[in-house]
Amino acid sequence: MHDASDQKTQTAIPATIREANLHDLDVLVRLEEQSFQSDRISRRSFRRFLHGANDHLLVAEDTGGVLGYILLLRRQGTRLARIYSLCVDAAARGRGLAEQLIRAGEDEVLTAGSVYVRLEVRRDNDTAIRLYRRLGYRVFESIPDYYEDGQEALRLERRIRFHTGTSTGFFVPYYNQTTPFTCGPASLLMAMGALGNSSADQREELRIWREATTVYMTSGHGGCGPHGLALAAHRRGFGVEMFLNDDGVLFLDGVRDESKKQVLGVVHEDYREQVVSAGIPVHHKPLTVQAMARGLSEHKVPVVLISSWQLTREKAPHWVVVAAMDEDFVYIHDPEIKWDREESVTDRQNLPIDRAAFARMARFGQWATRAALLVSAPARGRRRKD
Repeated sequence: MHDASDQKTQTAIPATIREANLHDLDVLVRLEEQSFQSDRISRRSFRRFLHGANDHLLVAEDTGGVLGYILLLRRQGTRLARIYSLCVDAAARGRGLAEQLIRAGEDEVLTAGSVYVRLEVRRDNDTAIRLYRRLGYRVFESIPDYYEDGQEALRLERRIRFHTGTSTGFFVPYYNQTTPFTCGPASLLMAMGALGNSSADQREELRIWREATTVYMTSGHGGCGPHGLALAAHRRGFGVEMFLNDDGVLFLDGVRDESKKQVLGVVHEDYREQVVSAGIPVHHKPLTVQAMARGLSEHKVPVVLISSWQLTREKAPHWVVVAAMDEDFVYIHDPEIKWDREESVTDRQNLPIDRAAFARMARFGQWATRAALLVSAPARGRRRKD
């Protein structure tokens, strides 16, 4: 996020807050060019945000015209919104317009169902940081070298809808996948990181992928199945349990070639035999949301296969980590950041998803395949097997 808001607040003079429209494009671009030296939003991007179903672009105006704007992005399939940009015309600062825009933006995404609002702000923007803190935002992470000029960003969050209950989770570090096909290894790295493993880098990510890949696609690289990921965790000394509603060959829905199906079958049987030989417990039933909560309370991290449809509108199997839970939500770490859609870690870490919605999401394909792992800390004295 970039921020050009009030330098100081004198007497608040209310403005009219409304949704932006195409007639505002020229003034939005002018405000952007006058207020920011880098990380500017282009005219093309503003036009896209005006039409995005999950994008909220509001402007503040008075009789003299548009004085500022706020842009919030809602995360598909979750209860998370992000303040992407906030800008107040230099001539209108000191009137409290930034606070008005933030409050209006929060109300907008609250009505749309959001629970949390997050943002990034430059560490050297003391004025903006003081404003966000005063409005109830808390700093929960810093990101080095975030902006084009190398400046560090602080990540802040505020809950705008409140529920009873406390989290049953513990800290799970975030790691984003570095390739389109390594969501499984990235998710496993996050789970192991929560349990004391520090080897979260691309080399280990790709090493796990080579060990666990099982999908033979028509083109490109394949993803990872539960058997391969479970074996990778076991080899590294971690405890792991598998939960499958079907022990048949996975991910056959999109495979038409019989020879490719035959290869998938051979790979699956080999993995299955290795799992049995390793003594990894296999439960032929789904890992329920309730069981995930119990697992977290026992410091066992769920790594869950979902359909990415509700998150990205892409029909693909996708691995995520359940990082925490409370009475209302499952909080997931999604390792896939869509950089080309101007996403950041803020959009993918601790995403709040309704429990019932997550239960529907945690299945894939026409056969409603359900697969999950519960990863636990290594037994005392157990060492990694290389």
